[in-house]
Amino acid sequence: MTLRSERIPETALEWHRAGRGVALVTVLQTWGSAPRRAGSQMVVAGDGTMAGSVSGGCVEAAVVLAAQEALLAGASRVLEFGVTDDDAFAAGLACGGSIRLLVEPVGAARGLPLAVLAELVAARVGGQAVAVEVDPVAGGHRLLLSAGAAPELAARFRADQSGMTEAGRFIAIHNPALRLIVVGAVHIAQTLVPMARLAGFDPVLIDPRSSFASAARFPGEVLLDDWPDAAIAQLAPDARSAVVTLTHDSKLDDPAIMAALASGCFYLGCLGSQRTHAKRLERLRAAGVPETALARIHAPVGLDIGARTPAEIAVAVLAEIVRCLRNAPAEGR
Repeated sequence: MTLRSERIPETALEWHRAGRGVALVTVLQTWGSAPRRAGSQMVVAGDGTMAGSVSGGCVEAAVVLAAQEALLAGASRVLEFGVTDDDAFAAGLACGGSIRLLVEPVGAARGLPLAVLAELVAARVGGQAVAVEVDPVAGGHRLLLSAGAAPELAARFRADQSGMTEAGRFIAIHNPALRLIVVGAVHIAQTLVPMARLAGFDPVLIDPRSSFASAARFPGEVLLDDWPDAAIAQLAPDARSAVVTLTHDSKLDDPAIMAALASGCFYLGCLGSQRTHAKRLERLRAAGVPETALARIHAPVGLDIGARTPAEIAVAVLAEIVRCLRNAPAEGR
């Protein structure tokens, strides 16, 4: 089962099946300083209980009331907050922020069909990349798979980009969770792994050394005791996977690096000083790794923020991973 930092569709289905009455709220569009991107969701129960967010806390109270009204009416509705500076301030948004939301009562005649929600949850649990297409005004839902998707939809899956189409329909992208594959159950990993989960990654820790990769040191984590190259080959990193090597042991790190370079991972970072990395590059060149592949390695791993402690290094590593994921410009590298 794929773990996710936000289980909003799953929660909506669970609450509905428990008879609580549920509305799913989705961000359709944002402008200016709205803090949550298109596709962000929250779920609201009939008693006002909510999970998730659509504005970082700015308009949630108003959205809860609107969701309860939509549940009573049995019909979806579109909400807008912001537009002008004065309206944005009154709604709790930062200056100039604007947000457009779709509120859908689950199972209502003019809401989100229960079958669509159940199919979406099943796809998410199965680790499939799937999208929900809906007309916010006229209604009508359908699920779209990434396999065989048209170029425009395929681009949305690659960019993790929900949003409105030119035809006025909304596409909500539901990609499998991002993965972080960490080689080396060292002190840095003890902070990096839980931090990565909070950022929306499914972490996996690889280390054949049982004294390092123990449940006592990493309670509740996914631990693989295989040799790193074999484990990475089995995990098959893809464009939603990041790999970090932390062992400081070339017998473990080098095979892992070569396996990662042979994969489609979007990020590969390796612990070690400039001198250590120079020696690493010599070994990899001698093993036949081409320069184009070596250029993919981020080393010393992490953004240069002056990190010293294991926890600070973990912050730097995760920050660099996110920067690469979002294609933000690199500075000072």
